[in-house]
Amino acid sequence: MTKRLTEVARKAGVSEATVSRVLNGRGGVSEATRTAVLTALDVLGYERPTKLRGERARLVGLVLPELQNPIFPALAEVVTGSLAQRGFTPALCARTIGGVPESGYVEMLLDHQVSGVIFAGGSYALADASHEHYRRLTDRGLPVVLVNAGVAELGFPRVSTDDAVAVEQAYGHLRSLGHERIGMVLGPEDHVPSRRKLDAMVRAAGWGADRDLVERSSFSMEGARVAATKLVERGVTGIVCASDVLALGTIRAARRLGRSVPADVSVVGFDDSAFMTCTDPPLTTVRQPIETMGQAAVDLLVTQIEGAGVLHDELLFEPELVVRGSTAPAPRT
Repeated sequence: MTKRLTEVARKAGVSEATVSRVLNGRGGVSEATRTAVLTALDVLGYERPTKLRGERARLVGLVLPELQNPIFPALAEVVTGSLAQRGFTPALCARTIGGVPESGYVEMLLDHQVSGVIFAGGSYALADASHEHYRRLTDRGLPVVLVNAGVAELGFPRVSTDDAVAVEQAYGHLRSLGHERIGMVLGPEDHVPSRRKLDAMVRAAGWGADRDLVERSSFSMEGARVAATKLVERGVTGIVCASDVLALGTIRAARRLGRSVPADVSVVGFDDSAFMTCTDPPLTTVRQPIETMGQAAVDLLVTQIEGAGVLHDELLFEPELVVRGSTAPAPRT
């Protein structure tokens, strides 16, 4: 008990006596201090006293699919900063291979009486039975916002980059450089943004049923290298990728095949994540407006937490093509 009081007091920046008053329901404590103590209790993983368990903490979960892709730490920085300005404590949950699954994080966040959850990613195939944990959140009436996961059937407010515009920009850029065989390296089948990018490319390029210009990969450089190798061997000279990580793997594939980037193969990424100006060559990519999107996600979540209604339409944010050194005129045949 003494250890708990000491840790909670240190976390909340108050005295142990103040913590004791809050936990025992005594007066003489401001609402702001009471909230700080309860949030510290939740963050440290201690159970609330029974009479306080029905209240939600000013704690918000941010669930990310990974941290290896620089775009997700960038989103986390925006979201956590914006939440802190609103008086909420962010709880960052990042999935790892063989680690805690998303459903496990949901259970943990529910146990901590969070006020709401923001999910980022995009693998939201409704046929997947594991999506039952999203319905648990709905059943409890917990505020939720999805970032880059445009599945209307889940019923949550959504904030997304306009993937159709992103593909139009990337494809149009490569066509303007004279590329005719343009391929794509996309994420897995259940990755919603990749699905949207493919649909947009089908419209833009007029592709039919033959999809030999598309390869799928896990979001890793090694997976992209395998996928892109197949495209380059089929004579593709321009490749649009679903992330910057996939684009870097694609550049590696071209070089291992003895091709030069961009002289022989032009590559366009997606995200404009950190350090893409420092790659060799600097990466041409489609920039996601991560700061604006992160702030919009927090606005939507806090509006729900405060009891105001929100539209469940999807907010689409327009990306921006950033031209650097990984694209050039198509090689002459």
